[in-house]
Amino acid sequence: MASRYALRVPSRQPVDRLPAHVRALGRIHHVAVVVADLERALGFWRDILGLPVELVLPIEHDRVTIGFLPVGESKIELVQPTDDTTGVARFLAAKGEGFHHVCFEVPDLAAALTRLGLDGIELIDSAPRRGAEGPVAFLHPRSCHGVLVELIEAPGGPAWSALGYRSTGPT
Repeated sequence: MASRYALRVPSRQPVDRLPAHVRALGRIHHVAVVVADLERALGFWRDILGLPVELVLPIEHDRVTIGFLPVGESKIELVQPTDDTTGVARFLAAKGEGFHHVCFEVPDLAAALTRLGLDGIELIDSAPRRGAEGPVAFLHPRSCHGVLVELIEAPGGPAWSALGYRSTGPT
């Protein structure tokens, strides 16, 4: 007897014809947590849990300060707004501290955005833009079951040189 929860998912032929390297998501690059006070948050993540701090960096164009703490093959990103008018500040005011987004690594960000757009996913960024650790783009939570999804291009991907990155890291 089949489970009453089993769903038959129809084939998506246009997507099925795309090369696997264009469709594939890589590892979870990071999970982002919005915090009111980065130093206080580091008191937990670094001092209590023992995660090393890889990077603390103000991102002036996004009006946030971020901190990356590696754990296994992924990272925790702490995000503190530095301006009360930003989306991150509005998120903090409305929802408080906590989970903000998940970031997946992809081999070719522009190709992934094209594919997702063709699949009807609402894109916040229709083209790769500069991020703290490489080219990034965001998908709107309305298309992702309420979750903000970030994509980051793997080091050395096609958008790295176009956006002025070295293949081993941001410049």
